[in-house]
Amino acid sequence: MPETVLDRVVRVVAETQKIPAERVGAASTFKELGIDSLDGLNILFALEEEFGVEVPDDAGKEFASVQEAAAGIERLLALKNA
Repeated sequence: MPETVLDRVVRVVAETQKIPAERVGAASTFKELGIDSLDGLNILFALEEEFGVEVPDDAGKEFASVQEAAAGIERLLALKNA
């Protein structure tokens, strides 16, 4: 079964922050995970590379949780494939 967008976002967050993937869930907020703004930028860059999309600066600032990041990536992928 292929990875969902959410699965891939969880994996990217866990890998970039060097935290166990089981600690990262859809409802996890970046604040809960101890992710600051610089870490958030690193995650955005990694997500852009993972999905082959470009996240606008203003959109990236709106991501406060793993679920919000996954939803944003899904919107960008839908636009890219339209």
